[in-house]
Amino acid sequence: MYFASFVLKNLTRRPVRTVLTVVGLSLAVGSMVTLLGISDNVDTSVSGSFERRGVDLIATESGKADQLNSDFDERLVEAARRLPGVKDLCAGTTDLLDLTKESGNVDRVMVHGWGPDNFAYEDIEVTAGERLTGDAPGQVMLGSTLARNVGKGVGDTVVIYGKPLKVVAVFRSTVVFEDGAAVVTLAESRKMTQKRVSGFSVRVAKASRTSTEEIEKVKAEIAELRDPQEPSVRLAAVSPQGYVDNMAYLMILRAVAWMVSIIGLLIGVVSMLNTMIMSVLERTQEIGILRAIGWPRRRVVGMILGEAVLLGLVAAVFGALGAVGITHLLTLSPKVNGFI
Repeated sequence: MYFASFVLKNLTRRPVRTVLTVVGLSLAVGSMVTLLGISDNVDTSVSGSFERRGVDLIATESGKADQLNSDFDERLVEAARRLPGVKDLCAGTTDLLDLTKESGNVDRVMVHGWGPDNFAYEDIEVTAGERLTGDAPGQVMLGSTLARNVGKGVGDTVVIYGKPLKVVAVFRSTVVFEDGAAVVTLAESRKMTQKRVSGFSVRVAKASRTSTEEIEKVKAEIAELRDPQEPSVRLAAVSPQGYVDNMAYLMILRAVAWMVSIIGLLIGVVSMLNTMIMSVLERTQEIGILRAIGWPRRRVVGMILGEAVLLGLVAAVFGALGAVGITHLLTLSPKVNGFI
């Protein structure tokens, strides 16, 4: 107990240096926890939604960075639907479009084009109004985050890509991209974006829940599909986790998160090293006295390391708490809360 209090007393003897070191380490820890936490949360929410919906494969145009750039004809969708191992299939479009607010400001929002058989309808919760039906033109559903950001509800009108759309429903989804997005019918999306199909999700007829042989077979068959009118267009089908791992914007998010985290960690290490070196150099006489009165070398080293560990623990606590607060503030910002 005396040793621990002695370590604590050494730190409080230089309060300014101790506080600055803790602040520096806390910023490093906080930035690391925030960025890696956001990246992991987005990955988990997207891949988890596919698992809950029973999706085995996601098919997009081969050679494209992500579904935002994918575009192919529905003939390939129908060909895939006729494959023997395909149990269910739903196609859709995804794009980033301009939403014009009443103030005249423009935000970029994700707009999904869903058919009436889209698997997402099984998972989302309509909190107001009624879901889209058929190919009703001029209608839109807003995710709860987007509806809150633009201050719109059922019966209101929003302008997306220069086209007025009537809000018929507000929904809540466990997928962050869907909760911050708008959903229109597939026919409406094609008119707005000039895209035919961005991709489709597949449920495979399997012998058992854990069976993968049938999935691999359907995956290979989808890759072999060709459109006679566009023979150069090919499809690539991947598992939900593979789809998440290869999403371009998530790859950028992960890369930035790790890069900033490593830089922050290095800054924290250098800050800690500088503090402890200065501490030792300034206390050479004190350490000599401790050695003279019988302190073994191991105990002196333990004292220095104990101070470093205590500083690290305090910084970890404050950094983690700060990360929670920063993340919460980010989710309140309309500019980013539809994506994180």
